[in-house]
Amino acid sequence: MKPLVIKVGGAFLEHPAYHKDFFAHLKALQKTRPVILVHGGGSLVQSLFDKLGKVTQKRNGLRVTPKEDMPYIAAALAGQCSTALLSAALQNQLTATALTLADGDMTYCTLDDIQLGQVGTPHKGRPDFLKGLLNLDVLPIINSVGATQTGELTNVNADHAATIIAQLIDADLLMLSDVPGVLDGNKQLLTTLDVEGFTQYVANGVITDGMIVKVQAALDTAAQLSAPVVIGAWQNTQALTSGDLSGFGTTIYPQQTELA
Repeated sequence: MKPLVIKVGGAFLEHPAYHKDFFAHLKALQKTRPVILVHGGGSLVQSLFDKLGKVTQKRNGLRVTPKEDMPYIAAALAGQCSTALLSAALQNQLTATALTLADGDMTYCTLDDIQLGQVGTPHKGRPDFLKGLLNLDVLPIINSVGATQTGELTNVNADHAATIIAQLIDADLLMLSDVPGVLDGNKQLLTTLDVEGFTQYVANGVITDGMIVKVQAALDTAAQLSAPVVIGAWQNTQALTSGDLSGFGTTIYPQQTELA
């Protein structure tokens, strides 16, 4: 069965009460397919910045990252966040390892928007290292710190990080957050969404900010893999144990024009 990439955000890290069930479900899921966990940590980065008195700016849902801020972002994501998730995995008897996007040449980043500073655009590298870990039944826990081909550390949006890892090994993608999925104007769950609906909801101001980034990443991956991507909530991951995600969250379908 195809591997499954699961992405969680920083809000998940702030709710340790859910960790035991979540990792128990992941452990059960590993009996049927390889699993990779990709995480962000924007809320913990923001908490650190607030303590340091640093001002944060965002453009189109992405955190502007001056080069001098990268040590703090790396400390929060690759340090605090990764090790917290690694600890939770180990407490639930999973064999796990904490990684950055740059480990094993899995990906490399380019700096494509000078206005965003060290925000990296990730590109596929070599899948051998990651596939080797999966063959050993290891759970890779991958944070969203990347690096350029010259070794400059970069801050990668976690949805983009999960997208590139899924594309790297042709995996299914499940994006989890603290909402049940993509919501319509009445705050009701959209069970399905395609590019036409997405465009309309963005134009009407229903889908905004970080959810735009998340859905666009899901659409890109769905088109790349010719397979749907699911956006759902980490509060309800019982469905993971069966592997049946029908009725779970919002299923994002690829653009038909890109599949022709």
